[in-house]
Amino acid sequence: MIRMLFGLVLLSAASAPAFASELGDDGLYKPGWFSVTFRDLSEDLEMANESGKRLVMFFEQRGCVYCKQVHETVLTDPEVRDFIEKNYMVVQYNLYGDEDVVDFDGDDLTEKSAARKWGVLFTPTILFMPEEADSSKSAKDQAVAVMPGAFRKGTFLDMFRWVHQRGYEGDEDFQRYHARSIRERAAAGIENTD
Repeated sequence: MIRMLFGLVLLSAASAPAFASELGDDGLYKPGWFSVTFRDLSEDLEMANESGKRLVMFFEQRGCVYCKQVHETVLTDPEVRDFIEKNYMVVQYNLYGDEDVVDFDGDDLTEKSAARKWGVLFTPTILFMPEEADSSKSAKDQAVAVMPGAFRKGTFLDMFRWVHQRGYEGDEDFQRYHARSIRERAAAGIENTD
């Protein structure tokens, strides 16, 4: 009987997603490698730059099935997680949260009023910040890229790579970069995960 129970425990653990994040009191998943800050964007940008990373703001909400999907199937993938953790400082925002936020332009906001100001309508939405910010402009006006929605591994990782390579400064927009990346993966015999 004990062997059977032990076997059932092992079987259920093996079939569960490889998911280490816990749900916080706010209902959002809390990967240990996300940064916890005071959400003062100028300070966050300075901290990211000092660590040689790019600042990313990750908007989520309680009960968001797409956020859950990203956390369980994309952010747990070692290739995705390791690339983002190495190159980005990710700060989580609650679409309906009341935590204080200070925009680059000095506006004192809450998470939910920042979401409205920056045009974040659904979750997940990821805003990629520039390496240097203008103190007269908001985060929305300075974001170098925005990823609205949940995507699978290929698209998700391609966006983070494109921003890391400063693709937004060149002639190859993200859609062309992504299409080229898909072709290159296929030519290399790598399964497409888009």
